[in-house]
Amino acid sequence: MADDVQSKQWNLDAMHADDMWKVSTGKGVKVAVLDTGVNPATPSLKGQVLADEVPKAVAFHATKDYDSHGTTMAEVIAGTGAGGGLKGLAPSAKVVPYRVLVTGLSGEEKKKTPGPAEAIKAAADTDAKIINMSFGSDIIDPDVEAAVKYAHSKGKLMFAGVGNDAEKKNFIGYPAAYPYVVGVAAADESGTVAKYSEHGYYVDLAAPGLDLPQYCDATYHSYCDGGGGTSAATAITSGSAALIWSAHPDWTANQVLNSLINTAGRDWPKATPSKYLGYGLVRPRKVLADSDFNPGAAGTDPLSKENALSDAADSTGSPSASASTSSQPPKTTSGGQTSAAGSSSGSSDDNTLWVALGAAAAVVVVGGGAFVVLRSRRGA
Repeated sequence: MADDVQSKQWNLDAMHADDMWKVSTGKGVKVAVLDTGVNPATPSLKGQVLADEVPKAVAFHATKDYDSHGTTMAEVIAGTGAGGGLKGLAPSAKVVPYRVLVTGLSGEEKKKTPGPAEAIKAAADTDAKIINMSFGSDIIDPDVEAAVKYAHSKGKLMFAGVGNDAEKKNFIGYPAAYPYVVGVAAADESGTVAKYSEHGYYVDLAAPGLDLPQYCDATYHSYCDGGGGTSAATAITSGSAALIWSAHPDWTANQVLNSLINTAGRDWPKATPSKYLGYGLVRPRKVLADSDFNPGAAGTDPLSKENALSDAADSTGSPSASASTSSQPPKTTSGGQTSAAGSSSGSSDDNTLWVALGAAAAVVVVGGGAFVVLRSRRGA
């Protein structure tokens, strides 16, 4: 079963995980997984989940995943692959589980389950370096935005999925669109953006997200094919950051993120990030393979331009003048996908995408209601 499931995790081969694991496996890095809860009893997660480190105020049912979504994300990040389970990109990292208030809860469980703002703030006060948020909403919540800013002040690196509704409404997704959260899009093996992956100026990075195994349901008896989404892409990006941070424990969140941005696979100018894949496809091996890699200044935010943008688009209803549209996909591409990689297929290590490294699972929706305000890539 292990061979069957892990052979379907094409992201591991595409990102040359075996080569990266010779340098780093994520040891010493804790990732707070804010989701539907995490089941610590799956074979792949035994010994990987630090339930005792969840602050008591937000610990309600943190290890009782009612949906299996959070458990899948935890395995994608830090699963050991034991017993036929998913192998995480950072198999020596540890997961700190949080169940947040999402759709599907009611009654007493809904009342007792903390909201995203509470969980983010609580995670910010722990020693978890990374906060993974494979969920999203199309509304702005001032409490969540304030919690994000607080977590940023504590030096946390936050990743969130940009959303899976591009084919319907392509709403801007939060928390991915908040300042200091890295918005992650989903791509396939060729570096093609998923047709459902939401796009806009809040997309910062991209990672594998199509046709990946996931738990079928909360019984945890088997995996299903065809999963993924921007949820899985977010988890893989968190795993990428964990590998780098483990290899460079003295780096700051800014430096880890800067290294991901500078080594991302793209064939468009860095100065004009794509609306579909942001700065490109995560390639942590490019960082790990260079022992002298320069991560930049510890205190310099690599997304300072995006994070400081004004809310000009709120009143105009259109992106700011500085926003690039040069990476729009062609109208038709193979497989019915839209490509954000352009027509280049250069063979150099810097120009190739996944190769340079060597939608069944929908994003969990927080809250509800109508879209409130249109923003450009970031709002101040």
